[in-house]
Amino acid sequence: MLEKLDLTKSLSKTEYKEKMAELEPRLGKLQRECRELGIPVMIAFEGYGASGKGVQISELIRALDPRGFEVYAVKNETEEEKMHPFMWRFWTKMPPKGRIAIYDSSWYRKVLIDRFDKKTKKSELADAYSSICSFEEQLTSDGMVIIKIFLAIDKKEQKKRFDKLMSSDETAWRVSKGDLKRNKAFDKYQKVNEEMLARTDTEYAPWNIVEAVDRRFAAAKIYAIVVQTLAEKVEEVKKRKKKEEIRWEADIKDEEDGKTKISTEVKKESVLGMADLSLTYTKEEYKKRLEKLQKKMEKLHGELYRRRIPVVLGFEGWDAGGKGGAIKRLTEKMDPRGYVVHPTASPNDIEKAHHYLWRFWTDMPKAGHVTIFDRTWYGRVMVERIEGFCSKQEWQRAYKEINEMEKDLADAGAIVLKFWMQIDKGEQARRFRARQENPEKQWKITDEDWRNREKWDQYEDAVNEMLIRTSTPYAPWIVVEGNCKYYARIKVLESVVEAIEEKLR
Repeated sequence: MLEKLDLTKSLSKTEYKEKMAELEPRLGKLQRECRELGIPVMIAFEGYGASGKGVQISELIRALDPRGFEVYAVKNETEEEKMHPFMWRFWTKMPPKGRIAIYDSSWYRKVLIDRFDKKTKKSELADAYSSICSFEEQLTSDGMVIIKIFLAIDKKEQKKRFDKLMSSDETAWRVSKGDLKRNKAFDKYQKVNEEMLARTDTEYAPWNIVEAVDRRFAAAKIYAIVVQTLAEKVEEVKKRKKKEEIRWEADIKDEEDGKTKISTEVKKESVLGMADLSLTYTKEEYKKRLEKLQKKMEKLHGELYRRRIPVVLGFEGWDAGGKGGAIKRLTEKMDPRGYVVHPTASPNDIEKAHHYLWRFWTDMPKAGHVTIFDRTWYGRVMVERIEGFCSKQEWQRAYKEINEMEKDLADAGAIVLKFWMQIDKGEQARRFRARQENPEKQWKITDEDWRNREKWDQYEDAVNEMLIRTSTPYAPWIVVEGNCKYYARIKVLESVVEAIEEKLR
């Protein structure tokens, strides 16, 4: 692919000015339209060293309103970034709706330079490519525009540019030992790039290869690519918005008619129905087990930090199902400097401007720390599904997206456990009434809690489907029989302790 490129392509100064006189104002207009339509854009520049990524980014942003974009130079991982899954630093650098993010090198570094330098092991490549493709697919499915540009030059041109840079003290620093090493092994590194392009050139995020020996030709081609891609997206969004209201109403009607209930292929059995809610402990048994488990948890928490193992715990369940009580007993003896509990509320305006998983990625723990989510990303396939806060297509797509996110966490060494706190409808009613009658707990009960009971069957169907579709070996669901709070708290602690001990073996 790359060796067959015609790198002699060029533009005269006159031709360049004529093309840019047309392309620059069009790009500026498209940026404004993307902002008005809420279209987020990511532009990733990759290519050989000295191929002109910095120069071309400077050319591109000349036509843009500086208030609407941000440029990220992606170099070696920081110590903080090394303590997270490798895609974490790109989830945290994601543009909100209506803004543009430009990357000077990108998430491809792991399978390019890091691979060549043997920082990325051969055994890690398959997972890295899988993470990259799922990342791009998730974002583009949610409306992100991803434009990937690869700047190509040959070995001779690269060496010439390196020599020129090194001839001046002011620019010599821009050429690293790694750059020179890759130039010397240019053919080998070219094969690494060829493989990357072949494995990640997808319909939803295709590669655009730009012949970059002539700066003017490259700049004009990049402008044309960006303008065409954004123009197509703007037109697509405009057409979709005209139909959106009708389709949205149809989705809600489908829900009301029961058309989106679990298919017979998925709902082979009721997972929740298998929970034995008669399981219980006496107060004495509970205290004895609790003390023993909390001591273990205290010790294991320190070992997690020492071994730099991250832990992600997600809690879901019926209102008044006992999430808070279980979390409190789990963390009581843990070092507060090594864990954080995130109570998940409805997304705010900033969170709504991003992919729904963005706010959870930003809160994922670094190596050696524990993050506990009281309500999680599973709201997408429960409350958002039932209440019509997302489309049918969006929540159906979410199962795969969630599984991929959790696999990324597990592949990075994290323990991932998800708890569903199960109680029956009668027990929930008793707990609601007890809260209403206790002045110190009245804040825990709202009118919305009572309204949600009216949709119990719909939620039960959604939860069963969620448990079946998203319980995996690397991120299992644990259904906690919760009619007896003592039993539920002990089961949560036992499950966490067992998972940590298994990981430490």
